[in-house]
Amino acid sequence: MRKTSSVLLGLVLFWSALPTMSCSSKKQPLNTPAFVSTNTVNCIIEIPAGTNKKIEFNKSTNTFEVDKRNGKQRIKEYLPYPANYGFVPSTFSDPQKGGDGDPIDVLLLCESLPTGSVVEAYPIGILRLVDEGQMDDKVICIPKDPALQIMQAKGLEDFNKKHPMALEILKLWFQHNDPSESITIQGWSNEREALAELKKLAGYFKDAE
Repeated sequence: MRKTSSVLLGLVLFWSALPTMSCSSKKQPLNTPAFVSTNTVNCIIEIPAGTNKKIEFNKSTNTFEVDKRNGKQRIKEYLPYPANYGFVPSTFSDPQKGGDGDPIDVLLLCESLPTGSVVEAYPIGILRLVDEGQMDDKVICIPKDPALQIMQAKGLEDFNKKHPMALEILKLWFQHNDPSESITIQGWSNEREALAELKKLAGYFKDAE
C-alpha cells in the first residue's frame, strides 16, 4: 500500500487511451522544476522498466507517444529497458555546446513505474555517452522515497561496491541495444559531478526560455 500511494502521489500527468498518452493541458512536463532540493531532482518517466517500446514526450502535442522511425513504431529488438527511462525537466542540453537539444536523460533504478510518473530522486552518477556525435548523457538516480527503493547507495562508488557489475550492465545495454546507432561510452561521473552538471543544464534551460 505504501508503494502504491507513493506512485499515485508522484503522478501529476494523466493520459487517455494508448498508444498516445496525453497530459493535462495546464501542466507542461518540460516546465516542471528540475530540482526539488539541493540534492534531489524530479524524474519524469517516459519508458517504464521492462518495456521495449521507445516512448517519448512530444512537446508539440504535450503527449507521450511511441517514437517512430521510417513510419514504424520504434521497438527495441533487444533486452527491454533495464530501468525506468525518462528525463529531468527544466534542463537543456545545448546543441551549441555539443548537446542534443533535449532535457538530460535519466535512468531511475526501481520497479517499473507508469509513463508520466514524476518521482523525486537522488542523482548518484552519470553515464557519459556520445550518440551520433552528440552528447547524450544518462543520469543514474535512486528514488528518495524508501518505499520505492530497491537499491541503496550514497553515491557512485558506494553503489558499485554494493551492487557489483550493475553499472557495467547498464553500460553494455546502451552500447548494444540498437545496432543502427553509433554509441561511444566516455565513462562515468560521480554524484557530485552529476549535481553540478544538472545545475549547469538547468541554467541553460533558463537562458533558452
